[in-house]
Amino acid sequence: MKKIRKSVSVLFLAGLVLSLVCCGAFAADKKFTIGMIIKEPTAPYIQAFVKGAETKAKELGIELLVRDGQADTMKIMEIIDTFLTQKIDAFILGGAVDLRSLVPGIKRLNEAKIPVAALDTSPEGGKVDFFLSFDLEKSSAKAARAFIEGIKARNGGKVPEGVVIEIIGDEADMFTHACSKGFAAVMKEYPQLTVARGEGKWNNTDSHAKASDMLTRYGKKVLGIYVQTPDIMGAGVVSAIEAAGFQAKDYGICGICIGPEGIDLIKKGKVLAIVEQPAYDSALLAVQYLYDMTHGKPVPKIGDTITVTNALWSPAEVIKNPWAEEGAFVVLQGPLVPQEVGADDPRLWENLLFGK
Repeated sequence: MKKIRKSVSVLFLAGLVLSLVCCGAFAADKKFTIGMIIKEPTAPYIQAFVKGAETKAKELGIELLVRDGQADTMKIMEIIDTFLTQKIDAFILGGAVDLRSLVPGIKRLNEAKIPVAALDTSPEGGKVDFFLSFDLEKSSAKAARAFIEGIKARNGGKVPEGVVIEIIGDEADMFTHACSKGFAAVMKEYPQLTVARGEGKWNNTDSHAKASDMLTRYGKKVLGIYVQTPDIMGAGVVSAIEAAGFQAKDYGICGICIGPEGIDLIKKGKVLAIVEQPAYDSALLAVQYLYDMTHGKPVPKIGDTITVTNALWSPAEVIKNPWAEEGAFVVLQGPLVPQEVGADDPRLWENLLFGK
């Protein structure tokens, strides 16, 4: 009887050791995993986010799980909960609209010690270790100054009295507010201008309708049309202008975020100037920093300036994230196209990913 028990004990211990060895092998083989939530997967800038993240993930041997949050807070929260169950190692928010309602999800990630990065827009609470984007307000001000120079060029070097149309995105979006603030800072220097705003809802259909309505309402008083993001609203505005029997070049369209549509409109002379959003690079850097942070490697800290030769996004200052409770904002540069770099520049992600 004792011999039998001893044999059973030996078999049990052998099985336990084998089990532990197998578990250890599984843990060793488990890839570092990043969960990423995006919005509107058909939008080229979102595709640039995904491609940038995928490129760096492949380089580092990382598993990247990309899910569409549909710009819906409840959907985003559900995906975050799923990611937590899957025990992801890091998280990227690649766009959302309501940046306050999703904060509880960000805090659940914080509690689980999962580092968070955000692109495009930042959650308005919780800890966001890295928010990577260009400065929406300053970039919009840069585009607004180009817009004013266009008005001067079409009016003998002066800014006459008249109306300028501002096609905004979504009133509920932090992105919209920051863009409008930068635009307004420049417009207030010209009190003779009246700004008429229309909500384009981040799509060409609504932007077309709003531009058409305002062109009908203000007629010849319109001196120019500013489009917050021509990459997804510019074509709608141009078609509204042309449907009204006018030429787009006479309205000096400017804004931020180019996209393939914007590149095409610039080349055709239908848009004056656009500040590029460093979408591809922001996602690529987010993956790198999250990986480095969790592997004990140095990462950018508040007060740093990141300089990379020949990178359009460099130099990038690292400041405190003004929206989240904690974390850094890596402020990437965005060039004004075609004034600072040409529309054919191969460093623009629009040409890198969608160029012919």
